Amino acid sequence: MLLLLLLVFQNQADGQVDPALCRYPLGMEDGRIKNADITASSQWYDTTGPRYARLNKDDGDGAWCPAGLLQPSDVQYLQLDLGRLTFLTVVATQGRYARSSGNEFARMYRLDYSRDGHLWISWKNRLGNKVISANVNTYASVVRDLHPPIITRYLRIVPVTYVPTTVCMRVEVFGCTWQDGLTAYSSPEGHIMLAPGYPIANLNDSTYDGSLERRKLSGGLGQLTDGVIGQDDFLQTRQYQLWPGYDYVGWKNQSLGPGFVEMEFVFDRQRNFTSMKVHSNNMFSRGVKIFSSVWCVFKPRLIAEWEPDAVEFHTVLDDRNPSARYVTVPLERRTAKALRCRFFFADTWMMFSEISFQSDSIIPTPLSPVVNSTLAEMDTSSPTTLKITEVVTTPAKSDPAEEGSSSILIGCLVTIILLLVITIFLILWCQYVCKVLEKAPRRILEEEVTVRLSSSSDTIILQTPPVPPRVSIDPPYERIFLLDPQYQDPAALRNKLPELPQSAEASGCGGGYAEPDVTLCTPHHPSFQSSVPHYAETDIVSLQGVTGSNMYAVPALTVDSLTRKDISVAEFPRERLVFREKLGEGQFGEVHLCEAEGLPEFLGEGSPLPERDGRPVLVAVKQLRPDATSQARNDFLKEIKIMSRLNDPNIIQLLCVCVRSDPLCMVTEYMENGDLNMFLSQREIESTLTHANNIPSVSLSDLLHMSVQISSGMRYLASLNFVHRDLATRNCLLDRRLTIKIADFGMSRNLYSSDYYRIQGRAVLPIRWMAWESILLGKFTTGSDVWAFGVTLWEIFTLCKEQPYSLLSDEQVIENTGEFFRNLGRQIYLSAPPLCPPSLYELMMCCWSRDISDRPSFNCLHQALRLHTTL
Repeated sequence: MLLLLLLVFQNQADGQVDPALCRYPLGMEDGRIKNADITASSQWYDTTGPRYARLNKDDGDGAWCPAGLLQPSDVQYLQLDLGRLTFLTVVATQGRYARSSGNEFARMYRLDYSRDGHLWISWKNRLGNKVISANVNTYASVVRDLHPPIITRYLRIVPVTYVPTTVCMRVEVFGCTWQDGLTAYSSPEGHIMLAPGYPIANLNDSTYDGSLERRKLSGGLGQLTDGVIGQDDFLQTRQYQLWPGYDYVGWKNQSLGPGFVEMEFVFDRQRNFTSMKVHSNNMFSRGVKIFSSVWCVFKPRLIAEWEPDAVEFHTVLDDRNPSARYVTVPLERRTAKALRCRFFFADTWMMFSEISFQSDSIIPTPLSPVVNSTLAEMDTSSPTTLKITEVVTTPAKSDPAEEGSSSILIGCLVTIILLLVITIFLILWCQYVCKVLEKAPRRILEEEVTVRLSSSSDTIILQTPPVPPRVSIDPPYERIFLLDPQYQDPAALRNKLPELPQSAEASGCGGGYAEPDVTLCTPHHPSFQSSVPHYAETDIVSLQGVTGSNMYAVPALTVDSLTRKDISVAEFPRERLVFREKLGEGQFGEVHLCEAEGLPEFLGEGSPLPERDGRPVLVAVKQLRPDATSQARNDFLKEIKIMSRLNDPNIIQLLCVCVRSDPLCMVTEYMENGDLNMFLSQREIESTLTHANNIPSVSLSDLLHMSVQISSGMRYLASLNFVHRDLATRNCLLDRRLTIKIADFGMSRNLYSSDYYRIQGRAVLPIRWMAWESILLGKFTTGSDVWAFGVTLWEIFTLCKEQPYSLLSDEQVIENTGEFFRNLGRQIYLSAPPLCPPSLYELMMCCWSRDISDRPSFNCLHQALRLHTTL
């Protein structure tokens, strides 16, 4: 009985779904989804019926094929009944191979789903797109992560085409059982936070799949059940390229009259509720706190009245720790099918990112008041987890069959113990296999059977035999992505460029203009070799910043000379720094946003601080943790000495330090418009439409002005033989006048964690911005900074709406550089942004030249971009 109680307790405590772990195949391939549960709107022949739509199976004629030629206006679908509510995270699709005779596949599809079989909802990703790209051949499987995931029982896969074509499909779906049983919640619509000096935070429930009437959401599920936990700073998001506040649903106290937020929760059946877990933000410096109390009433059936006895719970408010946290509300084992809860405000704002429930299902009671002991079916959603979801006990009684019943119970317990032993063995085996796979080569060979389910990438390749014979083994990205015609070779572009005029030669830079639309930045010209010398990695001492960021690397001689000099900035009184929020953190340090009281007076005349109009001075404070190693402490002091000697209008400046006592701190400028990536991603290009609708916008001249400033700052660093190693828009900060200053905070911020690739046993690397020699040889030079500058230009002129090489996984980005290094002529390049003039794109391509000596210097780039601004 103790074992049973432990299993029940495990089930009750396990109420939060993690999308990164909830990725188990649900049974199309192995047959757990029965033929009777697979239906379709139509089929071509009986041998291409829906029961043949199983991934990697070649039964019948090889796949499900809808009747006739699929037209763009057709709605044909394959429907799956998963048998229970399921948290669906991944969909895999294949075409029809049919022993080399099939040649049909779906290039695109969309998903419709239903929790009750009556109301059908069309799935949309977090940006509102419904169509999912699928296969490009008949044999390779392509797996797509669903962002957001779907909570459903019924699923329809609807092939989409833009031209008449024949379509056949095989599928598998991945996920796990939805243990909460929650089928819908209702709440007031989320509000928008407008605060001076901060980005606009839209705190609506953007993935809600119910209805919105009179500013109230009802009848659906959304962000509060998607498994994504919001961060301490509610402006930061865990998904790439989404607006500030996306991960939270928030309400403002003054906008809701009664002083509380009322929510209703409806479940699939009657349940015995143990507790409710609410993940709430507590950034009190911005007027956000967890709820002060909650009041819940219960309804045993949907047609019944709300029970008068309520459960009340008062939280312990915390004004010292601004971290977001779960608040567990005990529900006293009340039985209900619906709950209504009122969350009372403790401050101006209240924000939730997740709500989950711990409960037991209620088994229907027989006519007799004595209920037989029953063990519900065991949850098979995870091959490594054993759960008993429903246990009902019976009182002891005297019966002639008592001895037989005891034998049955003992037999059940022995069976459960054996299953637990098998489960533990499977867990240990899986851990062993994972360790072995981590050491395996990353390259996916043609003959391997590979299933890679990665939560950080939307594209996953499942390569299974049989495959048609191929002449050579191509990199896996060529099996998925067709080369865009706009992907070009820098050498080919350079061959198109006209000869340099005399004016360009006289400029001392391999760049000039013959006409407004043509850039003459050609490294073949002799004058191009006058660029700043490139230093090999052996000549560089790398200083890994305490915040985890790639700090400037400088020649060894420069570091040695600096370590013998005193710090050239003043000691600032530590007590005048008032904490506002945490910007980021690394292995040995943190970056805080603080108010510095009296800083302009402390710095005196010539202070680099902008006019504040009486407002507090905001600064970024990099702080060394008390438990940092002695090596980290030395590196921190070196970083201070280097930063104190950087003085350029486009480089972030060290203002003062706090080093007389621990923890060691350096105080740098903070730009109130944040980083360039966030600034541009929230704007559109200036037009009549943006003016008419008051949409935040930037002009093409603004983008060119930003590019000139970044090139100017990098020109300054290059003149000192400094190598930045992490140049990107996330590391460029802006003030109110759109002045840009280059910094190095990007890696320490969780918001940009997806921009970095972690190599086992080594540091994280921004591989999408790195030159091929940096990735393959570990060689960082001024020339590799030039490569990163080209990618940064591409970011600027796409308004940071897309991550570089967004169609490629991290492994494919690395393979892409390898193909280039071996000079096989198959490298993929970033295509020209729609806003980018052709001459400027040619400048980017020059930055991505294979030979380091062929890349323009920052002096050349600065002059070329300045000429652009005058045209």
